[in-house]
This record gives sequence, structure tokens and C-alpha cells, in this order.
Amino acid sequence: MSSRLLAEPAGGLSTTRSLKPGAAVPLRPCALRCKPFSSSAGPRPYGPLAGASFAARPVLQRVKAVETVAPPEAPSSPASADGKPSQAYPFTEIEAKWQAYWEQNQTFRTPDQVDTSKPKYYVLDMFPYPSGAGLHVGHPEGYTATDILARYKRMTGHNVLHPMGWDAFGLPAEQYAIQTGTHPAVTTARNVDRFRQQLKALGFSYDWSREVATTDPEYYRWTQWIFLQLFKKGLAYQAEVPVNWCPALGTVLANEEVIDGLSERGGHPVVRMPMKQWMLRITAYAERLLADLDTLDWPDSIKDMQRNWIGKSEGAEVQFALAGGPGAHLPADASVSVFTTRPDTLFGATYLVLAPEHPLVAQLATPEQRPAVEAYVDAASRKSDLERTELQKDKTGVATGSFAVNPVTGERVPVWVADYVLGSYGSGAIMAVPGHDSRDHEFAVRFSLPIKQVVKPADGSEVALPYTEPGVATGSSSSALSLDGLGTEAAKEAVVAWLETSGKGAKQINYKLRDWLFARQRYWGEPFPLVYPEGSDEAVPIPESELPLVLPETDNFKPSGTPESPLAVIPSWVNTVDPRDGTTPARRETSTMPQWAGSCWYYLRYISPRHSQALVDPEAERYWMPVDLYVGGAEHAVLHLLYARFWHKVLYDLGAVTTKEPFGRLVSQGMILGEVEYTGFRDQDTGEWSEEGAPGAVPVKLTDAEVDKKGDGYVLKADSKVRVSARAHKMSKSRGNVINPDDVVDQFGADSLRLYEMFMGPLRDTKVWSTRGVEGVHRFLARVWRLFEGGVSDEAPTKEQMRLLHQTIKKVTTETEELRFNTGIASMMEFVNGATKDWKNRPRAAMEPFLLLLAPYAPHIAEELWQRCGHADSLTYAPWPAVDESLLVVDSVTLAVQVNGKTRGTVEVGVAAPQDEVVAAALANANVAKHTGGKELKKVIYVPGKILNLIVPNK
Repeated sequence: MSSRLLAEPAGGLSTTRSLKPGAAVPLRPCALRCKPFSSSAGPRPYGPLAGASFAARPVLQRVKAVETVAPPEAPSSPASADGKPSQAYPFTEIEAKWQAYWEQNQTFRTPDQVDTSKPKYYVLDMFPYPSGAGLHVGHPEGYTATDILARYKRMTGHNVLHPMGWDAFGLPAEQYAIQTGTHPAVTTARNVDRFRQQLKALGFSYDWSREVATTDPEYYRWTQWIFLQLFKKGLAYQAEVPVNWCPALGTVLANEEVIDGLSERGGHPVVRMPMKQWMLRITAYAERLLADLDTLDWPDSIKDMQRNWIGKSEGAEVQFALAGGPGAHLPADASVSVFTTRPDTLFGATYLVLAPEHPLVAQLATPEQRPAVEAYVDAASRKSDLERTELQKDKTGVATGSFAVNPVTGERVPVWVADYVLGSYGSGAIMAVPGHDSRDHEFAVRFSLPIKQVVKPADGSEVALPYTEPGVATGSSSSALSLDGLGTEAAKEAVVAWLETSGKGAKQINYKLRDWLFARQRYWGEPFPLVYPEGSDEAVPIPESELPLVLPETDNFKPSGTPESPLAVIPSWVNTVDPRDGTTPARRETSTMPQWAGSCWYYLRYISPRHSQALVDPEAERYWMPVDLYVGGAEHAVLHLLYARFWHKVLYDLGAVTTKEPFGRLVSQGMILGEVEYTGFRDQDTGEWSEEGAPGAVPVKLTDAEVDKKGDGYVLKADSKVRVSARAHKMSKSRGNVINPDDVVDQFGADSLRLYEMFMGPLRDTKVWSTRGVEGVHRFLARVWRLFEGGVSDEAPTKEQMRLLHQTIKKVTTETEELRFNTGIASMMEFVNGATKDWKNRPRAAMEPFLLLLAPYAPHIAEELWQRCGHADSLTYAPWPAVDESLLVVDSVTLAVQVNGKTRGTVEVGVAAPQDEVVAAALANANVAKHTGGKELKKVIYVPGKILNLIVPNK
């Protein structure tokens, strides 16, 4: 096996025979009900299969067993009917055939050199972390949407870039390695193989020659290069920051791994301790990240989430002089800075609160209060930031015994320590105004601290405190400054002017955004390209010519027992020399980069994955960027998407990219919930049916065959008086409701799964899975198959046939462009209904364009039927049908003709035909004439375009 982790072409292991580079794959006949055929299709002019793979070379050289490692068992999923493959049409052979053809002919490969005079379309999925569980049916939803757009744009004459890769570093693989002794490279390779196999089985038109993974040294060489540029620009730095240290596990934990002060894994005590960590100065780009949101075609909800995360606040910095209590050891000129967005309420500041980790806490604590303060600080160190800032938690705190001086009143106010203030936000200290802030008010009430009203409503009405709205200043006068009677904005300006004049503060803009903690004490991540010369704690970068710095070989992935990564116990790797002189002993940085690092820029590497001179080929970047459509989950709104925007702006400043933003249009697909679960309730003592929530009611799981729909709810089929609970839940192994796409493909085919996931509802909405729904779209595809089964004719289509076709072209084109795939599919269903019901022939000119409309949605069956229509080549690059608007103009209409209210026939008349002409045409119909019997019409009811009712005497 090659030293690379995956010894195969980027397209993955082929299930068909191998070919010579550039050779074409002849189309084979489908054995089930398909006409035999041959093809003279030549090779696509894209050259040989690329030999790209994603592995990390030196660190993974020993992983030879990966070729024989079996994929993990897939989670089970509910089966429909008997779980056997449907026999409605031969999808199994059709899909295998066309997937082999696409792969071996590299049908979807985008050439390295494209005709730049053509429009481009870069459509991108958020690349997955390849977990051992493989895909569930939620994954293909977004992937199908992007694939439809990619296939559609190829047919509309665009150069299309549609790649896929792997976010392959990460904690899960390392945890599995610790538990089992399996190298992370082995599990990662196995999982990637499974994911790739599943994606190919769904017929996605990815250019697999551009496959990348964050674990490939040739990839993370450039991740390390980007870090070095950040380091050189002063955007990467080290700082003492509080981390979650678990002594029992011997590792640093992320905030989400700590619950109630204990480790999620094992329930061990966790303490907060300061640790020197690498940080990225994302705050330096806060204003640009905020302002440029207005230029993006993103959902408003996502942009609002980023705005709130960045959290721009305009206010003032205020200096409070400190006065030590009895016995406190505090310098005479000590002061503390606070930031406030409401400087107009400065007269209402009745106490100060410092974060437990604030450096002045120990000096402010008086001997009498010191034991309580130290105990409180220790307790706070065992809580995560999330626990400390939870809105519903009871406020806690302790007085230091010292005081601060309100700069406008000269009054001494007590200084407290409380964990709802974080040292990482602002200055780690706040001025508390309990009359006009909810959290401060709750704290003041809890500890009987003074509450002052310094703002009242503009209309002078009485209000309960805290009053948090703008108004008019009141009770805000001193010898230094008077605000009484000023509106909120005017009062703010007056306070800021006074603070600046008196040297006690200034106008300030703050951001809630914190600098990015960019280090993990783990093995399975990108090494930092830095060393520390002996006797120095200043980091020195290694030369760019020595990149990539690869992970060392090891069988020990366990934490080191100290707040360092497992790399720290590999002397042969850690011990090196200062690259500046080549002789001075030095020590490598032993932390690794977080999983976010590789995902910040992967969209650029897809553009030129084997370019060796830079992270992206400049000419190709100018053509392909920005990404035209990016599809992924909304859960990445404020981490991945914000980090990627930050790195992209840094690269823009460096001249490495030409666009200010990476992703022009963003769409977040909705979640797919598990099938509806039906539950009845029985009394635990009597066994009689009961109501949900009744005392002693025990849930009983029911099948859909046991329930009926009634009104807005469900009832027991055997007893309609018994109400049944019907709920859909998020898919999870614990609930046993995970749907494995492999099972759906085996039973109904990839085209049915693709079509169903798009037909469920709008792409952005949350939807409920239904296996019966899959069966429904599968029956539709079977009807398409039968529609073409007798072949197509070369006779001229009728005007009505062409009108139905062009109505469908217009609808499908519009809905595809706007990502309203469900209504586009509905239009195609209407076409099939009309053609099946009303057409006596199958004219080629009306049938073949329909296949082109269907192809992006259900590509396998469309390719097969296209070939059966006599075409030698794939339809992938066939021109998209153009709508003829003239055919959409309706100049005649078919009316139902009634006699005395009963339908007796139909008549075709002009849309503007007068009533007399319509009646005459109706009476010319033999059946209508029979029932009118030549009698005089008593009354004519005519609704143009709808109906004609002729009223005649009964006798």
C-alpha cells in the first residue's frame, strides 16, 4: 500500500473494471426490460484519473491494515412493507450502470483549464466530518439540493465546480483511539471510505478528482502557512486564559464537555485554571465582519445571529477610583475601568461587580471577607462560562469589604464579586445600576443593596423598577454635573463629554466578540509550525520551506497527565533546534490546532487542489470565487461561518484572494425529523385506555395501522374516543428512529430518495420523514418509466402536448432557480399525469425535453430513458429546454356542457367566443342534441371558460 492513507484514486475504489487513462466506458445495456443498445460515445476531454487522496503521509505510513478494515455496522432503520427492493422498475441495475459510467468517464470532472468566457457556478456543500455511523437521511437533503443546481447549471452552459472533501481531524477519532488503541488514521480512513461509497450511491455529481481532506499533509501545509501569516501580522498571539482542567482525565475540556462542574465523560471534578494558549485576534476584524454582512445574500436569521455574536455596543469607559476597606492591601491610586452602554445612568450606580478572576479581587478583599471571597472564587473556577451566565440561575456573590468612588457623585459604593460577570468580557468589571438593569436589580434585591431611579418615562408616568427603556434623566445632579430633564441620548452625550473633560473616561465602542482560542491539547490535529528556543518562551516560526510539519508517529494518544497534549511525551519530535541558527536546542509547540482550522479555507483548495506554489492558483481563484451557493446547517452560523469569513479577510489583505467575502449566497436546509411516533396511554392499574398526563397513565407505542386521523389529531382505530399522541422527534440512536439511506436506496433506489427529500417541502423548512412518502415518489418514477416503455415516435406533437410541455419547462426552470424544488417536482408530476391520461402517442419533441427537466432531480432514470430514446451520449451537458412563451397563450378552452344540470358532453370554443356561438357549438354535439331534443331553451347559464348549462322543459 502507498504511504498515503488511502491508496486509491480520488474517485475512490471502483466496483468496475479498470481503464487506461482517458479511456471511455461503453454504455452497457440494462438487462431488465431495457432495449439493447450500443454507444459510440467518445471519452470526455478531461484526461486521466487523478491520483489524489487525502492522507497524512509520514505519520500514517504504518497504517497498512486499513485496506482490510470492514466498515462499521450501519444503524438500523424502519423498513416499509417487507423491506425487499421494489419491482416497479429496474432501478438497481440502472443506478449501478450509470454510476459506473459517470465515474469511469469522469463525467463531472471540471477541467483545470476552463473556457473563462463562459459563466461559472461554484456550488458547495459544507463538507462533513466522517463519523463511524455513516450518513443518515438528513445528510442527503442539502447534498441533493446542491446536486440539482450543479446538474442544472451544466445544462444551462455554465462551467460548474461541485467538489467534496472531508473535515477529518477532530476529537471523536482521538477518543476512539484512546478507548480502542486504533490509530485515528485508521478509523478516519474507514469512515471516509464509507461516506464516499454512500455519496456515490446517491448519484451526486461531485468532481472527485478535487477531493481533499484536512488530514492530508499537502493540505494542512497551507493551513500551517496561513497560521504563519497570522503570526507575522500579530493576529496570532499567546495569552493566559482560563481553561477547564480535569485532573482525573488529565486533559483540558471544552465548555460543552463540562456539566455542573463535572466532566461529561466520567463525571469527574473540573476546575478553571489559567493556561497559556494560542489566540487569534478576530476582534481586529470585528467591524469589517459586521459591516460586510450587508453585502451578502444570506438568510436574515443567520446574519442576525452573527451580528448578535459580534455584539457591537456603543457607550463609554468609566474610571472608578478604589478605596480599600479595613486591612485591604490596595495602592492609594488604584482604580478600575468599566464599560457601560448607558452612561446616562451613572448617577444610579450603587455598587460595582468584579468577575471572580479579576486581578484586583485578592487586593480588594479585606481580612474579614477574604475567606468568603477565596471560597467563592474557588467555586466559580469549577463552573463553565455557560453555567455562569445562564439567565435562569440564582444570582450569587460575595462582598470584598472594599469600595469604589462614583466619579459624578463622590459617593462610596461597595465592590462585590459575582460569577455572572466574566473576566473574558470587557474589563471583567461592571457598574451595577439596579434601577435600570434586570440582572443588577435581581442581584440588588437578593443582597439588599440600594436601588435608585435615575430615568423616568418621558410622559412622567410611574413605573415599576427596573425601568430599562429610554426616557428622561431624574435624580441625576451633583456639583460636578447635572442631567435632570435631559432625554436619554442627550444625557449620554453630556456624560461622555464630562468624562473626557475630567479625564475619568471616554466614548468607547465594545464588541461582545472575543478573540478565538486557537489551541487544543490533543494529538489528532494540525501541529503548530513553531518552536521555543532553549531558555526562551518566545515562539519562533519554522521556515515556510519546511512545511508541512507533520504529526509524529505514535501509539500513545492518551493525555499526558498535565495540561499538555500527547505530543509532549514524544521527545524525538518535541526536541529540535532553533531554525534561525540550526544549533540552539529548541522545543516544538505541543498543542495542535482546533478542528475549525482546516474548515476555514477548504473551499479555496478545491479550486486547485494540487497547486504546489500557493494555497490556491491565483488565476483560478479570480475566476471561481466567490462561492455562488453554499448550503449547510444553520448550527454553523456563528462559528465556522464567522471563522471562515475572518480568515478570508486576512487572505484578502495579504493579496492571496481577490474577494472580500467567501460565500455569496448561503442557504440552510431544514432538519428532517424521524417518522411520526404514535402513543396511547393505559392506566397502570386497570389497563384501561387513559389520557396523556393522567395519574398512573403508562405510554403504549402504536403503529400507524392502529390509528386514524380525526380533526387536528389522531384517535385509536378500535375506539375513536381514545385520543392518541402523534409526535415526530429528532433522529437519534437512543430513540431508534434513525433512517439509514442505504436501506432506502436498496428498497426504492437513489432517485426515489433524492426526489422524496426534495418533495417533502420547502428546502429551508423542518420536515417529517415518511417511508410511505418515499413509496409515493417511487410510484411516480415508475409511471415515468412506463410512459417511455413503448418508445417515442417521430410524429409531430399536438398544440396541447406542446403547451403542457412548455408550461412544465417554465415552472421547473423557475422553481429550480429559486430552490423551490418541491413545487418543481409537482409540476413534473402534472406533466406525467397529463401525458398518461390524455396522450394517445408519445412524440419525441414533447417527451425528450421532459427527461432533461427530470435529469437534475432523478439522474439515473433520466439517463437510462434518454439512451433508450436513441442518444449515444450522456445528457449531462445537453442544453436545458427553453420555454416558448407563445405556446403558453391559451386561445381555446374545453367547456363541460350540461343539460338541466347533468353533464352531457364537452365542446371546444375560443376563449373570447360570445355566448351565442358557444351555445350553437354545444347544440351541434350529438349527445347534447339528443338530450335537448330540439326543445326551446328556457334558460342558458354560461360561465366563460368554466361551464355551459342549458335548461330545457322536462316534457
